[in-house]
Amino acid sequence: MKILLAVDGSEISLNAVHSLIDHVRWFADKPQLHLLTVHPPIPIGLATQHVGHAALERYYREEGEASLAPARQLLDAAGLPHTPHIHVGEPAAIIVKVAQELGCELICMGSHGHGALQNAILGSVATRVLHLARISVLVAK
Repeated sequence: MKILLAVDGSEISLNAVHSLIDHVRWFADKPQLHLLTVHPPIPIGLATQHVGHAALERYYREEGEASLAPARQLLDAAGLPHTPHIHVGEPAAIIVKVAQELGCELICMGSHGHGALQNAILGSVATRVLHLARISVLVAK
């Protein structure tokens, strides 16, 4: 089974990692895990006025790696191999798109993350994923 585990480095997203680790015995074989973080885009006009494209890409990569690091440590400690993915875009749409492209059968994510205030105004990423996804979504609190 292929599982997309979406994290943003927040405590709630790490709850999803813990939940998946705790329930991995549900699966006959160890699942193939894809660990994803999605960084919201910085408006290109504003960013490119002050920094070059290479610096912006480096920023996204560094921020993405920092967001993935705690989850990677937990998965490594549990002996669960995983493939990391860093993307930039609208988080819910990217999560669903990557899950589909990878042929995942389950998306696992926290109920909310770093963007809690933004989520209260614009609607939760988890709610959007539930709405957009055509596969099962496990939402951890």
